Parts: sequence; C-alpha cells; structure tokens
Amino acid sequence: MKDTLPITLRGKKKLEDELKKLVSIERPEVIRLIEAARANGDLSENADYDAAKERQAWIESRVQEIQNHLAGAEVVDTSKIKSDRVVFGAHVKIMDQEDDKQYTYQIVGVDEADVNQGKISIVSPLARALIGKVAGDVVEVKTPASEKEYEILSFRFE
Repeated sequence: MKDTLPITLRGKKKLEDELKKLVSIERPEVIRLIEAARANGDLSENADYDAAKERQAWIESRVQEIQNHLAGAEVVDTSKIKSDRVVFGAHVKIMDQEDDKQYTYQIVGVDEADVNQGKISIVSPLARALIGKVAGDVVEVKTPASEKEYEILSFRFE
C-alpha cells in the first residue's frame, strides 16, 4: 500500500496551476529557446543553449515531482473537519511559554508549507507536537537549535 500525504484543496489547486503553467507556457518557451540556440551553430560553446537545456531539465524534473505529489496526495477539505483535537488543516493559536508571544499557524501539506504565511508542514516538529492535542495543552518542541514550550490557546478549521 502506498503512503499518501494530506494536502488542502488550496494546496492542490496551487500545484495544479503550477503544473499547467510549466506544461503549457514554460515547456514550449524553453523548446523555442533551445531551437533558437541551435540555429546559432556550434553548441559546444553556446551559453544560451546550455542555459536553455538546464532550464528544460529543471522544468521536466518539476513536472514529474508535481505529478508524483498529486498522485500520492490525499486531498482534505479543511472546512469540513469537525474535531475536538488538533488535526491536519487546523489553524492553531499558540503562545511561546518563554516570551508570551502568540503565533497562529495552519497545519498543511509538505508542498504548501510557508512559515512566513503562517503555514507549517504536517511533518515539521511543531506540527507533530500539536497533532492530537487540545486547547490548554502545553507542547514541547525539540528543534536542532533548541527546545521550546508552547501552550495551545485555541484552534479552528476553515
């Protein structure tokens, strides 16, 4: 049985949009660049050709990666989750026990994670510590740099 990783509806759409752009816009453009560079003659010292081939390799690799992620994804509509515990998709408000700063993070799929936008990966140390807990619980998070404690103030699903 193949392992699946959860992804939100928004995360799935973002991947699908990126895939569409790569396949319908960037792939044809890089092919055009390669053809133009080939027309310039000697390929052994043609920087434009080398750059276009590198870009093509990256595009093909990313297309394959996105297709694999989508094929192995379990899409979760987080607005329909009803849970009395923190689970995937939750927006969790926490307080750092050291400095009383508050943070709100949504637990999302690996491809969606962006700490600057308040989205943490389900496989991150913080998300793993929060999963299964309830408001009022204090979790200990071990990172390579330190150990921190956070109190779960609240959580919601949207």
